[in-house]
Amino acid sequence: MENTLLKTQTITFSKDVTNYYPDILTEEALNFLSSLHEKFNKQRLQLLNSRRKQQDVFDGGNFPEFPKETKDIRDSNWTAGNIPEDLQDRRVEITGPVDRKMIINALNSGAKTFMADLEDSNAPTWNNSIEGQQNLIDANNKTILLIDNKKNKTYKLHPQTAVLLVRPRGLHLNERHILINNEEASGSLVDFGLYVFHNTKALQENGTAPYFYLPKLEHYLEARWWNEVFTFAEDYLNVSKGTFKATVLIETITASYQLDEIIYQLKDHIVGLNCGRWDYIFSYIKKFRNHPNFVVPNRDQVTMTTPFMDAYSKLVIQRCHKRGILAIGGMAAQIPIKNDPKANAIALEKVRKDKEREVKNGHDGTWVAHPALVEVALKEFNKHMPGPNQLHITRDDINITEQDLVELPLGTVTEAGIRKNINVGILYTEAWLRGHGAVALYNLMEDAATAEISRTQVWQWLKNKVTLEDGRQFNIVLYNSLLNDEVEKIIKEIGEDSIKNTKFKLAIDLFDKLVLSEKFEEFLTLPAYKYI
Repeated sequence: MENTLLKTQTITFSKDVTNYYPDILTEEALNFLSSLHEKFNKQRLQLLNSRRKQQDVFDGGNFPEFPKETKDIRDSNWTAGNIPEDLQDRRVEITGPVDRKMIINALNSGAKTFMADLEDSNAPTWNNSIEGQQNLIDANNKTILLIDNKKNKTYKLHPQTAVLLVRPRGLHLNERHILINNEEASGSLVDFGLYVFHNTKALQENGTAPYFYLPKLEHYLEARWWNEVFTFAEDYLNVSKGTFKATVLIETITASYQLDEIIYQLKDHIVGLNCGRWDYIFSYIKKFRNHPNFVVPNRDQVTMTTPFMDAYSKLVIQRCHKRGILAIGGMAAQIPIKNDPKANAIALEKVRKDKEREVKNGHDGTWVAHPALVEVALKEFNKHMPGPNQLHITRDDINITEQDLVELPLGTVTEAGIRKNINVGILYTEAWLRGHGAVALYNLMEDAATAEISRTQVWQWLKNKVTLEDGRQFNIVLYNSLLNDEVEKIIKEIGEDSIKNTKFKLAIDLFDKLVLSEKFEEFLTLPAYKYI
């Protein structure tokens, strides 16, 4: 169906779109998306092509370096722009998808901020993405409400709520349901564009503004692209430059070599960097996947105290505070274990220690995935951070080298580790195909990053025919045996009759294909997207 209201006649919708959401996809909003696309999509595609060229360099056995051409930016003294008052205290941030109940509960959670996620914890079905925009509009207008008749419960906002930030999709993801000039629109530009178009005025009237998290940047030129998008949108919507603010997730190994440069490119808009730990591990494995003998052990053995992770976390703190912006720590993915008080206490203590380490290192805030963890994290930051942030902690005592950022972690690969990756990878993929991006698995709230690590590790271990802790070689025969075992367990648990009504067959096929493919697929969500 063409949108005949558009003067340019450039926007069409995919054949499977039946709901056109006229309150969201208005003539004016679509004209704005069209303008964003025409100005920025070609450059986005060029940036993605540059990623492929960079991978060729890594495939030749090379590692990242601090860019020589930007040495002056790293060495000179400058700071980023102002941090709005409502973003100066971010000691605990909660994250989650943009469904209505999640938004209400997260805003009411007691956390300082809430990152509403249109990316890794949101399966980007058409309905999820566009209805998520409506939910965000209602949240900003303070009218969001959910009545659960089954539970006889009404969900509504408290008088005091968390500050809202929004994470659009990464540059690599298209919005296949919207075609502009016969090209699939950018998921980044659709998510960002609809949000600022519909919310900027209401937010400013409330004394705030559109705030964002920017995911999966791999190069400072991508930060420049986002800065130009922000500036263009501010001009289009007639608001002053620097109104929109962004926190950049440092969740790719290449970005950690360009922290000053990323901040510099966004300096009118940036307020912080965040250590996106799970995607960072995924990126670390992915970028060096073709290096001989570059094998990362079981993912449970790679923690924030692992040398390359510890180095990157401390470097983020140092560079952020030098440039006058906040350094936000990583995710605690634990969720309450209601039927086992002892196991729950152990899990909460693990969270407490993680947050204690972050605040003592100099982080200004941290992430949690569940409201039940807000109090634990808040208590640690309150204990060790009396002010709103720790910008005064400069960490001049550390000197992180290029080699420190890629030090190979020590550890083992075990059968249990392979089984866990297969099992979790398939379970998450199946839920994602049903439209669920945030999935509770084994007392953790998982998003796409966990599935990415899972399938990438199995691919890497198989490619390298790694020797397991018990001395066996991991090969195709052993993989098939373990895969069949895990599939049988899933079928037994779900039931042969019930499993016909799930997406498990497709999930298993997708996982298996990704693991056995000679050519590595950059993101599992790319081949899976056409099925949702």
